[in-house]
Amino acid sequence: MTTMARLLPHPILSPTLTGLWLLLVNSITPGQIVLGLLLGWMIPLLTQRFWPEVVTIHKPFTLLRYIGILLWDIIMANFTVARLILGDLGRLKPVFIQLPLSVTSDLAISLLANSITLTPGTVSARLSEDRRYLLIHALNEADPDTLIATIKQRYERPLQEIFEQC
Repeated sequence: MTTMARLLPHPILSPTLTGLWLLLVNSITPGQIVLGLLLGWMIPLLTQRFWPEVVTIHKPFTLLRYIGILLWDIIMANFTVARLILGDLGRLKPVFIQLPLSVTSDLAISLLANSITLTPGTVSARLSEDRRYLLIHALNEADPDTLIATIKQRYERPLQEIFEQC
């Protein structure tokens, strides 16, 4: 391992953590920037031994597009869920579905499960023992097949392109 890799083990995670810190404190004062940079450097450095695999991003622009799509979906789902829970609760059609997984890496599966959970109205509930299916609960879904197709197209396929060799 090179000296640079030892000192900065996750070069993409570090600026991401710095940016998240600045968003959390809602400040871009010099002190907060320095603290964010310090946290962005120290957290990956101190947790390096807990990472089971080296993270390789094969398509960084796909990652940026994925983040934009996810943020848009979270915003729109918030409005949808608000409308649903403020309306007639008896009309909700909650459902559990089994999502067959194409992604295989731990990181991609974890990010997929978290993306589903971050989007209001859906929650990833369980990964099957063989790691081939993800159990998902949807607050209101009349057509589970459409939800499966949407998740696979909007979330799983980009994650596979980003983190796994196709």
